[in-house]
Amino acid sequence: MSVTNIKIKAVNGETGEFKEKLLTLATVGQRECLLGRHPSCDLVLDSAEVSRIHGRIWCQDGQCFFTDLGSTDGSQIDAQEVEINQVYPLNPNNLLRIGGFVLTLSQMSSEENISQLQPTAEPDAPSQPRQWSSGELTVRCLQAIAETQDVKTFRFVAEPTVLFSYKPGQFVTLDLEIEGKRVMRSYSISSTPSRPHILEITVKRVPPPTDVADAPPGLVSNWLHDYLTVGSQVKLKGPMGNFTCADNQAQKLLFISAGSGITPMMSMSRWLCDTGANVDVVFIHSARSPRDVIFRQELESMAARHTNFKLAVTTTRSEPGQAWVRYTGRLNEVMLQAIAPDFRSRTVYVCGPNPFMEGVKTMLETLLFPMENYHQESFGSPKRKRSVKEKREDGVTKVGEAEGCREEDSSPKSAPNQEHPPETAQEEPENVTSVKTTQEQSPVVVFAKVGKEIACDEEDTILDLAEQEGIELPSGCRMGACGACKLALLEGEVNYDDDPDCEPGHLLTCIAKPVGRVVIEA
Repeated sequence: MSVTNIKIKAVNGETGEFKEKLLTLATVGQRECLLGRHPSCDLVLDSAEVSRIHGRIWCQDGQCFFTDLGSTDGSQIDAQEVEINQVYPLNPNNLLRIGGFVLTLSQMSSEENISQLQPTAEPDAPSQPRQWSSGELTVRCLQAIAETQDVKTFRFVAEPTVLFSYKPGQFVTLDLEIEGKRVMRSYSISSTPSRPHILEITVKRVPPPTDVADAPPGLVSNWLHDYLTVGSQVKLKGPMGNFTCADNQAQKLLFISAGSGITPMMSMSRWLCDTGANVDVVFIHSARSPRDVIFRQELESMAARHTNFKLAVTTTRSEPGQAWVRYTGRLNEVMLQAIAPDFRSRTVYVCGPNPFMEGVKTMLETLLFPMENYHQESFGSPKRKRSVKEKREDGVTKVGEAEGCREEDSSPKSAPNQEHPPETAQEEPENVTSVKTTQEQSPVVVFAKVGKEIACDEEDTILDLAEQEGIELPSGCRMGACGACKLALLEGEVNYDDDPDCEPGHLLTCIAKPVGRVVIEA
């Protein structure tokens, strides 16, 4: 007998609320159902005892299964507590309890051989997905959730199902084709590894920069907003990055974020709450206005449900009709002292636009914070670099500069999630990959396949130079972590702000700076 669909029924015995969800098992139908309190779930169970994304029911090869995705209050099957992230088969006789709801299944085939209730552990069983922790993967967009007026969360699953394994705070690099061109951009993971069946990125629409005339808006972020829909397939690489609290043994943490810099912080916060970590967390977030607070409802719920999680939000502008009785203005010393008077004893993680980052770091240094406990991840587009022609017009041209050179921006480089991944400034000494010494020459990069020889500034990366000249090179994280930009170094030498451990005879164009004449295979 062939099963065409399965009906999930949910009844709240206290309120009498009744809900149904149909799973269609046809080839193009829906085979899974996310259960939880959040409006984006397939079956919304509005109860304080139900987690935001509580669990998942799915069907494969004629069998239905349930997994608790790290809920706070747990789940039961026939009065038996289920373990987090374990796979349990379901049959029509089972009663699944989530909060005040009792869920049952109907219209399953009577000919199915359904096993007794027990975790399925066989590695080759369809109910035990493989684990993905590195490399390339094709995922499908399951949902696109509007978090604010200009921010969306894209939820992905893999087919066949995998368990996404990563550290909270890490990022992935999307490999996309936009207008016939291959484009790679990195975004922080906003979901948590304690809910491994899904992976989420949260993306802010990027307007054109106000200080540059006729400059285009963020290509990839806006493309995702406009064209990535439910069912779309995306290639990604990862996970990557060292901005995570998972490796830190500190018992007291201070998260400070602004704007879309909240995304890696949210991943870490969800993970700490889901796993019941014995860690005291203070989370300070700065937003433009109350309606621009990403994840506001969930953050407030986390603060209400977890005594060791304190939330403080400040807004920098008021809007008519939006009442706000909390902190206002930019984060300052007085505000920090009021929110976290013990901040000096905490390990600090900071993420946001570069000016915000610089301000927080300077403030903490002024307050004698032990900077060995300071970690940062920056967001936002770098400033536009000026051409030699523009610098000449300003009367600041240096001897030896040529057309096409750019002045290096001294501000911190930008990071994932709004188009660019993290780059941490390093101090001397520099590590040099040497093939042939030509240090006395002015920097020149020869693109062998294209047949172009371009003079440049010694602080320009080769990828920056190529993009300025309209030469298309592969790229990904833009921080030397993913290896997508690796090319053969045919002649010359390059230096890096930090040793990327690149194999001999190659270079990473996103962070390599030419020393003298350099020839690359591009």
